[in-house]
Amino acid sequence: MSRIGKNPVAVPDGVTPEVSGQDVKVKGPKGELAVRIHDDVQVELVDGQVKLSPRSQSLFARKIWPTMRTLVYNMVVGVTDGYEKELEIHGVGLRANMQGNTLVMQLGYSHEVRYDIPEGIKVEVADQTKIKVSGIDKQQVGYVAAKIRDFKRPEPYKGKGIRYAGEYIFRKEGKKK
Repeated sequence: MSRIGKNPVAVPDGVTPEVSGQDVKVKGPKGELAVRIHDDVQVELVDGQVKLSPRSQSLFARKIWPTMRTLVYNMVVGVTDGYEKELEIHGVGLRANMQGNTLVMQLGYSHEVRYDIPEGIKVEVADQTKIKVSGIDKQQVGYVAAKIRDFKRPEPYKGKGIRYAGEYIFRKEGKKK
């Protein structure tokens, strides 16, 4: 039995879950999210909690059950608190700023890199080297942060590039004569 899957998803005050068949919708103060639960997992609303269980004892059903529970939990946390990722830009001349709904970055290329922010995601540039990505969908926040980081990954010799806040970059020793 899964340690994660057997725990029901507690729903805090101000959040209303709605279960109809395999579809789960969660409304909260920050917004509304929905997910379709896999057919091998049974979902029900019991005493104000969302309870998931496998429909059979097949290997796949037991594997997907905790994953579906985690997706529902992430939705509940997203509509109450939201998610955020912070990025740092390291390197001389590397900087970013917002122009409307577009993130414009100078990353040492011959051109500036422009990234249009998708709907439902908020990006803030505190100073020119700190980027904060926030939203209610954990998957989308992580995707946008990873996409921004991919424009200039940190390199191992000098550490220049875009990295997550607190990320450790393994440094290599340079060429010796």
